[in-house]
Amino acid sequence: MTRAIVLGGSRGIGKAISDSLKSIQIDIFAASKNDIDTSDLNSVKKFLEEHTQTDILILNTGGPAPKPFSTITEDEWKLYHNQLFLGFCTILQKMKINDDGYIFLISSNVIKEPNTKLIISSAYRAAFSEVFKILSKEYAQKNISCINIAPGPINTDRTQELIENVEEFKKTLPMKRLGEPEEIGNFVKAIIENNIKYLSGVTINFDGANSNYIF
Repeated sequence: MTRAIVLGGSRGIGKAISDSLKSIQIDIFAASKNDIDTSDLNSVKKFLEEHTQTDILILNTGGPAPKPFSTITEDEWKLYHNQLFLGFCTILQKMKINDDGYIFLISSNVIKEPNTKLIISSAYRAAFSEVFKILSKEYAQKNISCINIAPGPINTDRTQELIENVEEFKKTLPMKRLGEPEEIGNFVKAIIENNIKYLSGVTINFDGANSNYIF
């Protein structure tokens, strides 16, 4: 049976992806922060000792709270350097993705439009997206498709934390609503279920037409 590892798979977008993939008889390991904490490299290394390979890998993690640049501490930079960048790099260095597999990165729309309130997230998510793009060429030689999904405002606990008045915010959006995690889950499911492989090395802006950039 095809196996998938979903990081951050116990809540939000990760859980939605896990639930969608279960419906097509994929063996899912929905990893919570108790299973792997990408901000803790010892936790990452321990996880990799137990999970050495997979067919499908979903790289997904939360991000920092909004904070002005001048107040960010050295420890916070180091913490999120690991959580949003080095932890993922370590996983891709050490975990085998089986031929004909998939890797999905759940990043953020801040990789396209940096957010002044989310400077740490903007910096490290963009940095890892560059690494992911470069590696997609190497993985393509084994018919492994790499897709970067960059969500905009999605109806998750994190969005509720970041936005003070969600109902008023919805009115400013083109679709007048937040995206639902299940929409991303069903997108990932559709790619895998229909064996779409040539869509690789791309970034999918999942934001309901809310962004202003073209590429």
